[in-house]
Amino acid sequence: MSVVAKHLSHPFPGRLRGAVRAALVFGLTAGVAVGLLGLSMSSRAAAAPSLTVLMSDDNPAHSEFVQQLRASQEPGGRFELVRLSPTGEMPQTIETAGADTEPRANAGVRTRSMRPSAADANLTMAVGVAAARAAVERPGQEPLVLAMLSRLDYEALKAASPSLKRSDRRVGVLLRDPAMADQLALIGAVLPQKHRIGVVATPESEPLVRELQRAAQGANPAWDVRVEYAPDARSLAAALRTVVPLSDALMVLPDLIGDNQAATLSVLRAGAGAGVPVFGASEGLVRSGGLAAAVSTPSQLAQQARLLGQKVASASNNSSSPLVEAATPATVRVNATVARGLGLRLPEERELTDRLAATR
Repeated sequence: MSVVAKHLSHPFPGRLRGAVRAALVFGLTAGVAVGLLGLSMSSRAAAAPSLTVLMSDDNPAHSEFVQQLRASQEPGGRFELVRLSPTGEMPQTIETAGADTEPRANAGVRTRSMRPSAADANLTMAVGVAAARAAVERPGQEPLVLAMLSRLDYEALKAASPSLKRSDRRVGVLLRDPAMADQLALIGAVLPQKHRIGVVATPESEPLVRELQRAAQGANPAWDVRVEYAPDARSLAAALRTVVPLSDALMVLPDLIGDNQAATLSVLRAGAGAGVPVFGASEGLVRSGGLAAAVSTPSQLAQQARLLGQKVASASNNSSSPLVEAATPATVRVNATVARGLGLRLPEERELTDRLAATR
């Protein structure tokens, strides 16, 4: 109601009042003046899009991502946070920030159906795997962005959800991990003249391995990638004994090994024992003993998701293939203690970050 009252008390804002007054002075019809008003109001509405965010858990990274989305909502836009059940199957509550309110000051909570109304959202964004599954099956044709998914999350969703390929809805996917080409570029900046990369993967990691191999072959000079597979924890040690002596660096993939603390520590210990640096895509890996990682924080990913949403919403043609983007690494993290132990003198983190950006 406050929005309506505000518009009634000031029906002709600044510049538009002058335009309407001029139209009347020069004898134009009231219809033309009202048309000018309608045109202005429609353009203002178009400049203030609405965003509906689906969230199904309290993961700290997801919460930070959503907080950044809320804080960066355009003035006059509408932000709506839909909290789903942990399985993503049904709505629990909705927090709405209206067009004329500060989101954190006047957020209300209510419940409703999952079906969006025409006035609800110019864009829907799902955060995390369960929310992505719910969003893909959700009725409606509004543009959709699936965010904070790993590459393997996306591959599993693509295999299980035919609705992801609907031709009547534009879909974007933002992966939370950097592209393999960016990770190889970081290793090249840290270890010039070295070109042997060792990886221990699981059978489920095949999409990541294929991406790594394509990036390695496309580099100049090309990387020599040695991959060993460890179907279970018992075989991890044997795979490491094979791959470490043939590697100048080890890479931890964001898969079942990279997501398991004990398995990651096994890779780090094997690398440390052989004097082989370990790289990955998380700050946690660097803190635990990895040499370096190219990372994007949840807040930085939220900014990239905003840009991806604009691309998806403004696309002229629908496509059955989602627009997929890897995280753009915004920061390089280095473990200085590990670097000294390996006898390496590395550039500052800021310089490495700039070098990585220059390769794109």
